[in-house]
Amino acid sequence: MAGEVRIDSFLWAVRIFKSRSLASDACKKGRVTINSQSVKPSRLVVAGDVIGVRKAPVTYSFRVLQTARNRMGAKLVPDYILNITPREELEVLELQRISGFIDRAKGEGRPTKKDRRSLDEWQGMNDNFFIDNEDFFSDDFDLDSE
Repeated sequence: MAGEVRIDSFLWAVRIFKSRSLASDACKKGRVTINSQSVKPSRLVVAGDVIGVRKAPVTYSFRVLQTARNRMGAKLVPDYILNITPREELEVLELQRISGFIDRAKGEGRPTKKDRRSLDEWQGMNDNFFIDNEDFFSDDFDLDSE
């Protein structure tokens, strides 16, 4: 446990970002706020701060319970931060997750290999589809003469 920790280090330690450099980049791009103010990666975090992290399409909110410098196991994260993301934000995430299945009817989209083979068979496309050059050109037609 530490008193003050850099925001990029803290976001990495509590597993919000996979690496400290990703957390730092998010801060530089204005996707991270502390108490509703955009912050630089070097900003220090203390217990009681509210951190906002925008990961499209949702802005997550976390209350800092205690700070940490080192990365921890997922089971320990609830001891350090409390997820206070509004329910409306989480509903947007859930809606986006299931919308891909609602909008697409069965049978639409890219066909599988089996579907393609069945379609080829139905259309009569097989190994004899291509015409032999000998059958196409007659003997009295000479390609080289002109």
